[in-house]
Amino acid sequence: MNVKRLFSVVASAAVAGSLLLPAAQTPVYADRGVVDLWKSIKPLTTISSAMNTGAHPDDEHSAMLAYLSLGRGVNTSSVIANRGEGGQNEIGSELGNALGIIRTRELQEASKITNITLANLSEQIDDPIFDFGFSKSPDETLQKWGDSVVYERLIRKIRELRPDVVVPAFLNEESTHGHHRAVNVITVRAFKDAADPKVFPEHLKNGLKPWQIKKLYVPANDKAYNVSVPVGDYDEVYGASYVQLGEESRFMHKSQGMGRHVDEGPESSYYKLESSTVTGKDKEKDFFDGIAFTFEDLANELDAKGKDNKVVKDLRDLHKDSGEVIGAYPKFADVAREVQEMKTDVKIALDDVAKSSLDEATKTDLTFRLQVKEEQLNKAGMEATSLVAKVKPETGELVAGQTTKMTVSAYNGGNVAISGVSLKLNAPEGWSVKPLGATTFEKLGYNQTVSATFEVKVPANAALFDPYAKPVVTGDVEYRFNGVTDKIRVTPQSTVAVLPPFSMSLSPNAAVLNTLKPEEPISVKVTVRNYNPGAAVASIKLNVPNGWTVDPAQDVSFAAKGETKSLAFTVVPSASVANGAYTIKATAGNAVSDSSSGAQVIQYPHIGKTYFVQPAELKIQAFDLEVPKNLKVGYVSSGFDNIDQYLQQVGVNVTKLGEKDIQYGDLSQYDTIVLGIRAYAFRPELIPSNQRLLSYVENGGNLVVQYHKPEDKWTPDLAPYPIKIGSPLIKWRVTDENSKMTTLAPDHPLLNTPNKITAEDWNNWIQDRAAYIPSEWGKEYTELVSTADAGEKQFNGIFLAAPYGKGTYSYSTLVWYREIPSLVPGSIRMFVNMISWEQQ
Repeated sequence: MNVKRLFSVVASAAVAGSLLLPAAQTPVYADRGVVDLWKSIKPLTTISSAMNTGAHPDDEHSAMLAYLSLGRGVNTSSVIANRGEGGQNEIGSELGNALGIIRTRELQEASKITNITLANLSEQIDDPIFDFGFSKSPDETLQKWGDSVVYERLIRKIRELRPDVVVPAFLNEESTHGHHRAVNVITVRAFKDAADPKVFPEHLKNGLKPWQIKKLYVPANDKAYNVSVPVGDYDEVYGASYVQLGEESRFMHKSQGMGRHVDEGPESSYYKLESSTVTGKDKEKDFFDGIAFTFEDLANELDAKGKDNKVVKDLRDLHKDSGEVIGAYPKFADVAREVQEMKTDVKIALDDVAKSSLDEATKTDLTFRLQVKEEQLNKAGMEATSLVAKVKPETGELVAGQTTKMTVSAYNGGNVAISGVSLKLNAPEGWSVKPLGATTFEKLGYNQTVSATFEVKVPANAALFDPYAKPVVTGDVEYRFNGVTDKIRVTPQSTVAVLPPFSMSLSPNAAVLNTLKPEEPISVKVTVRNYNPGAAVASIKLNVPNGWTVDPAQDVSFAAKGETKSLAFTVVPSASVANGAYTIKATAGNAVSDSSSGAQVIQYPHIGKTYFVQPAELKIQAFDLEVPKNLKVGYVSSGFDNIDQYLQQVGVNVTKLGEKDIQYGDLSQYDTIVLGIRAYAFRPELIPSNQRLLSYVENGGNLVVQYHKPEDKWTPDLAPYPIKIGSPLIKWRVTDENSKMTTLAPDHPLLNTPNKITAEDWNNWIQDRAAYIPSEWGKEYTELVSTADAGEKQFNGIFLAAPYGKGTYSYSTLVWYREIPSLVPGSIRMFVNMISWEQQ
């Protein structure tokens, strides 16, 4: 039946702190009802499985995954190594672990759209498998991640999910990110090792059996391939092509600016067969040539080997059942009956497999595939009966020791008779869950709801919220229809988190202590939010390094949960403070509870609300820093950095410049104007106003420009003298943060005034040295420094400076936006030199 799809028109809304996107047609969105029903029953037609492996959130081959999962019904998974902590953020200021949390949630939402199972090899905050920034080498990546750590986790996921086909997202070639190459290397290696019980034998001891992948494919092109995946095919049920459905999922990666609008029409993705356990052909019709795809295929394989006839018959019955489920679509009640009949036959098949004389490997394989079908049938049954199950907490923000209420409910939106409804709430070990009324119900009629409320006691030693852990509470709804029992598990629609009773944040959370002025006190504001369920009182104090002094503890009282109050403290360092790193920690306590943590709220419309719980502390870096008095700076932020905040902190008068300031304002009032990284891409007023900026320099201003990519609308003539960015980009960057730096112009003011830059200033950098380095530049520029990764040629265009008219212009590809918030002394000293430069 041709089920037409309704298209939604979605209005764009600007998120606080986010960047406005250009107006464009909205992506396609799957409808509810018949589309969700189809999505749930299509997988019943196949017993095949596939896995896509990648390094970062957004590495998934979204169009191919949509084709396999939504189009073919294949049990499809995506295994991603890290959380994307090392990337940039195009919607807000979060970086590091906070950005990793955002990208994880985006990946989860993207995976829902393509209906795939998601697995992450990185298991926790500060995991060894982290995004440490760009890498040119798979060897470096595996060394930093820990080869055995990441490999064990990949092998474990393969053995748990047992894919027939595996496809790494990238090739192991020099033009590719080292993280991508590393995942390719271990995926190719795993083709053989996942089947070897001697590789990570502890898995077998724990009941996880080896698994032989049947085929391994790698990305290819239309010149040399074995399989062409028709991702441009149009699916009438979804009202979109698989490319469009894949891009719908990619639009969820908003922090990376992913997602594109694709017109209808033919399009293919190409793959080459790298390894196989089955005889293949040069051109295969799909990934599953030579592999059992349906229950009938499985039955034929067993039949040909003269295996258990009873199991063969069961498999053929299931093949017939799946066809009848599809044939009943889109009539919900008919589909529901066929689903339940198929579920009965799956139970029979599972029982017969267990009793059969089949070898253990075959039993394990069939049991796994049948159990997958059971889970899929439970989901299909829920959709077909139009059963809506929910878990509703009284509050999603809990504290240890709190008693609260949560409700599990079931609603019947279909015209089928549901009976024997049982509702259950699941919580971690140590939590108390007590029903406050009935949890079982004899019948549930059309348009009726049954619910059970539970009293939940959070233990005093409950762990604080972990954004990468499974939901802390879930609900089980068990019901009967057509004589068959179904059970579905649901999670709350919003996050349920155990948070600190008093969540504290310190402002600033990182600070420079200028050892040239050690007598200057440090003002610290502690903002406290009460997460206790009612009124509360706490004593707030700061713990400071030995020899430092601080105001005594201050009491603060709250009338209700959610109330926030701020307290001001003055910290005075010791008179003889030495250069180095220091930490100030905040604590809050009373007779009932205490806290030394803060819960950073992370909230965007596309991912909802989540939290990052971390120590409530202020990191201080002490070093010598000369800052000119009365320096006035205009900062043009791209939204990717908060360098302006750190400049203000060290005594610079900084003003953020808006669109009208750049277009019409008096730029001459600023000693220096700074353009944030990639500003030309994200501040559309800059290019039309670029001549104003150059005139500002010509008339005596100082313009500081941070790195850009070519796709950021950068053209060589945006600079006063041409600057061309190197290509391919992977070749024009220095990823070793400890690379040796060579000074090319030791007497230049940028390396001497007001701070004398020495070799020590290049120590303790993080993640990278430089990115998107120019390959060509005008002879007017002075090359200030050079460096390179080991074994590569020196880059002289990392830091360029030139007089222009009466003013000065500098272009640098050093990664200031990472170094300065991390309080790397040399980076701050050099940046102050940059904004202080003037012609003598």
